[in-house]
Amino acid sequence: SKGMKIALLGRDIEKLELQKSRLMKDYNVDILIFNLDVSDSESYRECIENILDTWGVIDVLVNNAGLTRDNVIMRISDEDWETVIDTNLKGAFLGCKLVSKPMIKQRNGKIINISSVVGQMGNKGQANYVASKAGVDGITKTLSKELGSRGITVNSIAPGYIETSMTESLPDKAKSELKDKISLNRFGKPHEVASLAYFLITDEASYITGQIINLDGGMQT
Repeated sequence: SKGMKIALLGRDIEKLELQKSRLMKDYNVDILIFNLDVSDSESYRECIENILDTWGVIDVLVNNAGLTRDNVIMRISDEDWETVIDTNLKGAFLGCKLVSKPMIKQRNGKIINISSVVGQMGNKGQANYVASKAGVDGITKTLSKELGSRGITVNSIAPGYIETSMTESLPDKAKSELKDKISLNRFGKPHEVASLAYFLITDEASYITGQIINLDGGMQT
């Protein structure tokens, strides 16, 4: 949308550059990119300070960093546990912590945590990932209570199966079995997740907070 200022944070500088050029081509937006690991508190703090020095405000935070290291619990190494928890859960914690101060000062702000339906229902072979997403939902519920009196809303979007490189690599049989469990009989599209995030940052959604909103096409749990 017009006049938006967007900061993109991530570890993959090529992806950041690509996303920046796409957004600049399609929309009239001002974009900053920061190449960092969101689980590194020092880098993240510097990045937030830089954004505040440049733009003066942070109105919206979308915590979207996520990775998987799938395995049955007996085979999840300490490293596989820590990598997933650090990025998915600590990254979300740090983002929320670092923006809460400027948002409290402004007396407004929107925090959107991208979670997953598996955080509520569990999933075989994903104890680390599920724990991280359940933790993110816990942060959402807690911060909605902590920050609500300052006009800040905090919500989780919990996608089901979305068309990404992860679902793309599934065998056809697995795909069709999964689709049979989804009322709409298809995977979601990334823009459908983005549409919900966009709605949550508008004034129309100003009375929604502390919610885990499932975006899963009516998935059977």
